[in-house]
Amino acid sequence: MTDCLSPVTLVLGGARSGKSAFAEGLVERASANRLYLATGQAWDEEMRDRIASHRHRRGEGWETIESPVELTQALETQARAGRPILVDCLTLWVTNLMLGEHDMDTAFGGLAETIPTLKGPVVFVSNEVGLGIVPDNAMARAFRDHAGRLHQLIASLADEVHFVAAGLPLKMKG
Repeated sequence: MTDCLSPVTLVLGGARSGKSAFAEGLVERASANRLYLATGQAWDEEMRDRIASHRHRRGEGWETIESPVELTQALETQARAGRPILVDCLTLWVTNLMLGEHDMDTAFGGLAETIPTLKGPVVFVSNEVGLGIVPDNAMARAFRDHAGRLHQLIASLADEVHFVAAGLPLKMKG
């Protein structure tokens, strides 16, 4: 049944845009056997609440693996035919890479090389952060720039790209 899901899908949107719920729906319609690769880390109470909210909304039927930094390795290990993977989200992965002082080009390149080899469909979710004002500090500007480069890279590899605003998806590619 996963044939109703493209091999690689990217879902972009702003905070609280409905992007995660939209992506979850894509995966849920594709298979009852599905994996959620979580990149978020509960650094504080607000983030713990966000994670709990996502888990509650997803409900039963999801296997969840936390992979805040080793996303590429998790995809290599977990991808298989008949089980779609939802990665939520790429911008949290970028944050974790930056905080760990990882080489972004190496991380992004590794992910880009791995995507075409995956044995099952994957849906990537990410926050579009480049539509607002220019951030006032170097770290925030670097984050915005890394996220923008990663989005362009994943979009170039994706079969489908959706942008979600106010809960409404706009198909941009595919």
